[in-house]
Amino acid sequence: MSTLFERLREGAATDWRAYVAHPFVDGLARGTLPEAAFRHYLVQDYLFLIHFGRAYALAVVKADDLAGMRSAAATLDALINGEMKLHVEFAARWGISAEEMEQAPEAPECMAYTRYVLDRGLSGDILDLKVALAPCVVGYRDIAVAIKARSDFVEAGNPYLPWIEMYAGADYAAVADEAVAELDRLAATRATEARLPSLTRTFAEACRLEAGFWEMGWRAGTPAKASLWSRLTTRRK
Repeated sequence: MSTLFERLREGAATDWRAYVAHPFVDGLARGTLPEAAFRHYLVQDYLFLIHFGRAYALAVVKADDLAGMRSAAATLDALINGEMKLHVEFAARWGISAEEMEQAPEAPECMAYTRYVLDRGLSGDILDLKVALAPCVVGYRDIAVAIKARSDFVEAGNPYLPWIEMYAGADYAAVADEAVAELDRLAATRATEARLPSLTRTFAEACRLEAGFWEMGWRAGTPAKASLWSRLTTRRK
């Protein structure tokens, strides 16, 4: 029997494919992604994590029971006191400080996805919120695992290998598997066949916004477009 995640992925196949097969992902796999693209992504991903934490704080409010509250609270703690620290350490290897990330202007693509997730959580229930988060939480595992299985995957000398191995590793696999299981637990009491089209639309929109996040980084790594991006963000400061 298919999991809810598998049904959502199948229902949003076109948008899922555009997300997981974006040129940014190809660049990670081959080690050809311009460094400027990855640096910009790292900065915006830090800002994304801040709002990701807010989404799990909202999950505490939206949870059905104490067990759900504890689970969301534990994830929130792991995010803001664990993963964000690891992100700072990882970014430091690329010469990016925590101060630089915190003071950076938030890209429209980051705003679009994070605010969409929060909106789905505020206007809907805990299942709407978790479905909106799923392309990120589960998708990064699936992307990294798929990269390592590619025939054109370049391992030796690939500057993005640590990122790939982190999301393809056993620790993150456990996080993704739990997210898939959580969707099924919530679906047992909250999902109906009549509701599936709405949930699929949420999942598809989140995939489109994730693809936009990749595009943001990809664009920043292209010299001509990066120059335009610099002018636009300077105006916002």
